[in-house]
Amino acid sequence: MEIKEIFEKHKIVLSEEQERQFLKYYDFLVSENQKYNLTATTSKEEVFYKHFLDSVLPESEITENAKIIDIGSGAGFPAVPLKIVRSDLKFTLVDSLNKRVNFLNELFILLNLGDIKAVHARAEDFIKENRESYDFAVARAVAPLNTLLEYMVPYLKVGGRCLIYKSQKLEEEIVEAKKAMEILSVKIVKVLEYELGDASRKILIVEKTEKTNEKYPRGKNLPKLKPL
Repeated sequence: MEIKEIFEKHKIVLSEEQERQFLKYYDFLVSENQKYNLTATTSKEEVFYKHFLDSVLPESEITENAKIIDIGSGAGFPAVPLKIVRSDLKFTLVDSLNKRVNFLNELFILLNLGDIKAVHARAEDFIKENRESYDFAVARAVAPLNTLLEYMVPYLKVGGRCLIYKSQKLEEEIVEAKKAMEILSVKIVKVLEYELGDASRKILIVEKTEKTNEKYPRGKNLPKLKPL
């Protein structure tokens, strides 16, 4: 099935230029995948559903001209597909592997994207100059929820929101992250649920209600080793 048809089934209409950008993205992803180890999924229809469509499904939840940080962006999901369908959004992609950042910077040039940059840094280091400066934070397939929240929430302005892409075990992760949500002052706004071909997706949206204590995120890999 063509990408345009797949998106239209979910009420997202792509322009000819957007369709071209997604096809270029796919070709570049597959051609560079062996070099950068970007994705285990390389069949065209699977990439269209499980990476491209998946990334853009919550775009209506994002306010116009929002400033967004993507934590652990890897091959650019969800930030780059979101940028293709929403040229108004301004993105910073943070990844700890320099080779992925190199891939992303080449991709931005190939797709002629503006207001988007990739940064080689750990989330707990990049925060030092960027605390509470973003409207939204997004993350997909990165870490358990209690760990992710500690990395994401400090970047948000008060009133900002996290969009966290998860699969079937979200309810269990929410229970395990209850303490982290209290400490980091976030509340659940909603959970979006979608079917993606033969797979399903849940997207948790949480909102930051108060400033974050400056000791978060903790260094020395503690958000992963000793989650809140």
